Amino acid sequence: MDVTQALKNTENLLRDFIAFTLRNRFKENWITKCGISNNRIEIWKERKKVEIKRQTSGVIEERILFYADFYDLKTILKKHWGTEFSKVFGDWKTMEVWLKEMEKLRDPDAHRRELLPHQKHLILGISGEIRTRLIKYRSKMETSEDFFPRIESARDNLGNIITYGQKKNQNLFNLKPNDIIDFVITASDPLGEKLEFAMTITGQHHNPKWQEENTFNLKINNSHIRMGFGVMFWLKSPRKFHAKDQYDDSVTFEYNILPSKN
Repeated sequence: MDVTQALKNTENLLRDFIAFTLRNRFKENWITKCGISNNRIEIWKERKKVEIKRQTSGVIEERILFYADFYDLKTILKKHWGTEFSKVFGDWKTMEVWLKEMEKLRDPDAHRRELLPHQKHLILGISGEIRTRLIKYRSKMETSEDFFPRIESARDNLGNIITYGQKKNQNLFNLKPNDIIDFVITASDPLGEKLEFAMTITGQHHNPKWQEENTFNLKINNSHIRMGFGVMFWLKSPRKFHAKDQYDDSVTFEYNILPSKN
């Protein structure tokens, strides 16, 4: 049981959903209206500046809420609980208990020792409940029924991330043959069944090879050389009916593949 990854996925999903919800409500000024003091927001911005300086040759996280502390998330949720958040998660007292347990178990000191079995099950239970409620809410919004699974996020090892509401990556990297790209797809199903994933590339979307593993890698070769080379990921449940005919959800990463000079 990868409890650390479960906590990380759930926390990131919460950050995405909070930002998505408040942006829809307050538009571009959502940060100033999120319920956090200006001093705290300045701390977020300073952390981002530090990360920019530290990652001079890499890709940084652009979304400002990912530089907030976990208790900032609790403050925002409580401040705006009467809006979409209560529709998703229900009773605040229950959610508050879940968040307190998550905060306690995500503490670095907790991970320097082996967690007891009941603690691992508690983390997985809380994480699973939060993610399931989110996916059920999104399913209702998009399909008017609690049935279809959705991709929560998709990441590559270059720093690209596709989250809810997006279908493509924003950063179009230049790659060359022999470069290797790793991918992780996070998804959940409102009915709790095992999901299948597949990867296809531009021009080869027919007959995808399905697997239960949510990780992929792709080695770039000469046949991939083109502008806007696409790597598409597919999701489906084991059920007879799907949101998109033969599958339930998909996202696409695009890259520019350039020929080697030699």
